[in-house]
Amino acid sequence: MTRSVSCRLHDAAASVWETCLKHPFVCGIGDGTLPIEKFRHFMLQDYLYLFDYARVFALGVFKARDPELMRIFAANVDTILNGEMKIHREYMKRLGITEEEVFSVKPALDNLSYTNYMLSVANAGSPMEIIASILACSWSYAEIGQALAAIPGAAEHPFYGEWIQGYSSAEYSATNQALIELMDSLAANATEEQIAYLTEIFVNCSRYELGFWDMSWEMRT
Repeated sequence: MTRSVSCRLHDAAASVWETCLKHPFVCGIGDGTLPIEKFRHFMLQDYLYLFDYARVFALGVFKARDPELMRIFAANVDTILNGEMKIHREYMKRLGITEEEVFSVKPALDNLSYTNYMLSVANAGSPMEIIASILACSWSYAEIGQALAAIPGAAEHPFYGEWIQGYSSAEYSATNQALIELMDSLAANATEEQIAYLTEIFVNCSRYELGFWDMSWEMRT
């Protein structure tokens, strides 16, 4: 039986994702020991990241020729701006961060490098390459959320529990699964050369994800 493209992408990035799962920042969320100032830095940078992440989906709307595919990309833009960002806005309230303060913060170099890479892939590629660039973020967060939720008491932590619940929720899992299935649908007739490029994009974005955790832990700007 031929293995799906999504499985091949997942396997190619497995070692990077394993490092993400063991990262001190991620582990600190899981056991509740992560210093608040590190999480604050992460939330500011991740909030800025999500605007560019939404722009990558928006380029999918522009590149799609099929109306249903346009609707899928557009729905994901809405999910990010009015769904995932809600978690961030709730935390920013708790941390005393205003949206004005967010936009006075400059994206860290790691953040800029990551989003510029995704936007470059999206500008140059088709919906297939766009989803490959998007999926590493979505899928890795789903796996991290599930792994942290499996730690006894982690999802009930008074501060970090809400973050864990958000990324381990059935709603987030369903959104991510839909992207996995879309990746396989778009790549159904892809050549080996095309799959090799999709793998390169996916692994690069996974490495950028790891770099984002490093940036957050070290509070790099």
